[in-house]
Amino acid sequence: MAMSPRKRAQVFRGVQYLVLVVALVVLGLLADWGTIRESFFNPDAAATQLPEVVTLALVNTIVYTGLGFGLGLGIGLVLALMKLSSVGPYRWLATVYIEFFRGVPALLVFIALGFGVPMAFDLRFDVYSTAALALGLVGSAYIAETLRAGIQAVPNGQIEASRSLGMSQGRTTMTVVIPQAFRIILPPLTNELILLTKDSSLIYLLGLMRDEYELAKFGREGLNATKSFTPILLAGLCYLIITVPLGYLSRRLERRRGKKADEGLEVTA
Repeated sequence: MAMSPRKRAQVFRGVQYLVLVVALVVLGLLADWGTIRESFFNPDAAATQLPEVVTLALVNTIVYTGLGFGLGLGIGLVLALMKLSSVGPYRWLATVYIEFFRGVPALLVFIALGFGVPMAFDLRFDVYSTAALALGLVGSAYIAETLRAGIQAVPNGQIEASRSLGMSQGRTTMTVVIPQAFRIILPPLTNELILLTKDSSLIYLLGLMRDEYELAKFGREGLNATKSFTPILLAGLCYLIITVPLGYLSRRLERRRGKKADEGLEVTA
């Protein structure tokens, strides 16, 4: 006798749960829990890293990310407007910039700004300036495309209504279009902030002083000092302190945006 679709779905779900339980049991039996506890959950190694991993490395990571995101947002807005400009050279320049920095690994940008530019132009940047420039240049390429999509998603009716009130094109763009575009793109902007937070780990290439360490560098130095993976685990947890709330915020904004879109469709209907 053939099973109904609902019964087949229940059996299939039960098999998946069974496979998961078996895999967890096998993993638990094969793992060397003593070594895992000593390597990853060593209280002595953790004590040598606290509270400095929070008061120093976590704070520096947030500062580097904030500087890079702020610069990237400013450059990205200019690039988005250039990409939408009726002036051809502006569009071409913005396109070349965006494609270049989206195609080049962030690692190479850090190396170029940290060593190539000082060598070629005899310029010296401090760590904070270099971090802001590297993260800002890379982030602005992605932010620009996000902003461009947000600007184009603003209903034409909003623009026409503003122009009918006597607003100039520039004033309409700055006071009507861009604020609405930012509301549309807040979720993807939050995701970009998460990516920049992780990219900030590349700052270690610049050769940091102790008080300039970010989380990844702090964890690596702790690994070398304690011969334990506990500092790496602490660094990972600190990254989660930043990224998990940002991820939750992004999902919440997406849900709110989807709810408002559904309400708008109901009103239109």
